[in-house]
Amino acid sequence: MIRVVYRDPESQREVSADFHAPQIRVGREGSNELGLPFMEVSRYHADLSLGERGVVVTDRSTNGTFVNGERVFGKRLLELGDRVGVGNCVLSVYTEEQLKQGEGAPGHLAAAETADQSTALVPTGQTGGAPHASAAVDLAVQGGPPVLGAGMAVVAAGFGAGSTAPVDLKRRIHRRLLQYMDLKTLDMSSVDEQELRNRARGLLVDIISELEADIDAGVDRDLLIKEVLDEALGLGPLEDLLDDDSLTEIMVVDKDTIYVERGGRIEFTGKTFTSHAAVLAVIERIITPLGRRIDESSPLVDARLKDGSRVNAVIPPLAIRGPCITIRKFAKRSFTVADLVKFGTMTPQIAGFLEKCVLGRRNIVISGGTGSGKTTLLNVLSGFIPEDERIVTIEDAAELRLPQTHVVSLETKPSNLEGKGEYTIRDLVKNSLRMRPDRIVVGECRGGEALDMLQAMNTGHDGSLTTGHANSPVDMMNRLETMVLMAGMDLPVRAIREQIASAVHLVVQQARMPDGTRRITHVTEVVGMDLDGRLILEDIFAYKRRGVGPDGKVIGEMVLTGYIPSFIPDMVDQGIVKDGSFL
Repeated sequence: MIRVVYRDPESQREVSADFHAPQIRVGREGSNELGLPFMEVSRYHADLSLGERGVVVTDRSTNGTFVNGERVFGKRLLELGDRVGVGNCVLSVYTEEQLKQGEGAPGHLAAAETADQSTALVPTGQTGGAPHASAAVDLAVQGGPPVLGAGMAVVAAGFGAGSTAPVDLKRRIHRRLLQYMDLKTLDMSSVDEQELRNRARGLLVDIISELEADIDAGVDRDLLIKEVLDEALGLGPLEDLLDDDSLTEIMVVDKDTIYVERGGRIEFTGKTFTSHAAVLAVIERIITPLGRRIDESSPLVDARLKDGSRVNAVIPPLAIRGPCITIRKFAKRSFTVADLVKFGTMTPQIAGFLEKCVLGRRNIVISGGTGSGKTTLLNVLSGFIPEDERIVTIEDAAELRLPQTHVVSLETKPSNLEGKGEYTIRDLVKNSLRMRPDRIVVGECRGGEALDMLQAMNTGHDGSLTTGHANSPVDMMNRLETMVLMAGMDLPVRAIREQIASAVHLVVQQARMPDGTRRITHVTEVVGMDLDGRLILEDIFAYKRRGVGPDGKVIGEMVLTGYIPSFIPDMVDQGIVKDGSFL
């Protein structure tokens, strides 16, 4: 027999587990004999094996297993009193012989063993109280219980009657719900989502009735059921935030810290998750239907929600404070050009000019910083493409919602566990050329795919659009040069600039102002190259900032510079522009 004792890192409760098998697996996944459901613990972290000389620990993780602070490489025989570090848990391990001799049996073990049997959670097939009869055990495992295996008993000691803290209460109810309803092994595809919620709601009503004596009278029971349901089956505290149409960004820093962006301003919400494991569960709930993964070997992922909202998630070891999530919310209704004019993002003159440029098959790059509204503008401009043209969109996480019917949407795919099967934006751009597109729309160029995009623009796919991160049109041209070099082609700078000059017609610069508003600040033509091999850019429209009003709003206006685009004669020949006027 092997006894393992550890202190739950979240609830700070001590937990003791007895195993009657010669070897046990330790890890975060429920398939392990000793489940430690914490983000810092690997899915399959270590083995504990009982031999003639004692217990041997074998490291199976990428994060490392430590004995008394020293990392284990391979196997290590444990001595009496050794402390085994598994993620954020510290384990004490004892053999049956050591316990019989009273060696190393700490005070808390003695207290646990003499405790009333009603505080023990007894596995199936053994005598004792029913699993749901123990308030003490529920508290012990609220931060994440060991998974019950054959011949294993969990005993908790050293805590009082319970906690009235809302987070503790939700953890306790959530853990009990998982005892009654195995959500991990339930075949979700065969159960309707509403039916599943109804079943879970019925169980929660019973659970809360059982725990009524431990719940303060001031606690809203209906709200409590909703919050536990959201965390067990939905996206936890993010559910209400996603339903708030006034929010544009949701930022989970850690389980206790969630911010949002509203009207361009960042606000603290005060909402929390019950544990780091709950945040991870939400991440996996989002990415699993998309065939993506996140683990220690691949600790960050891009994904999307059903409504098209973009999701980025990062977990330890990259995220030091615990799993973090960033959600770029999309409006339930796609913005139109009229909306952007109403918001002040563009003027009616710019809207009309850009529509003519799209109809006239000008290649456009939308440039701007993070959160400046590039994708929204790309979606609006793509809506100007005629209905009878074939459009291929290429994105990391599919966000574009074009109104046309003949749209082929492609999305990148990460590599599998063997490091194979990855398809990048560059792969998809190359493949799109074999799909007979009239227009290619790339969500964002940020690497070697820029070379393929430029070549596509230069080989019969005029009218294509993409976005890129840069602070000005000049910076965008410099970034394009750098991205082309990232393709691995040994091209001279002049040749790259010639490609850019012949491929890109317009750069539309977008910015987020200090007051949170988004505005187009430049509409710039890429005219060509001068004799010294430098790109020539001319502003057609430029935003002139005049100051800041008493309410903090930025004061300014978009003005015509007086420059007439060089491609206007071509658009006159196409019948898009009348009488030489481009407005």
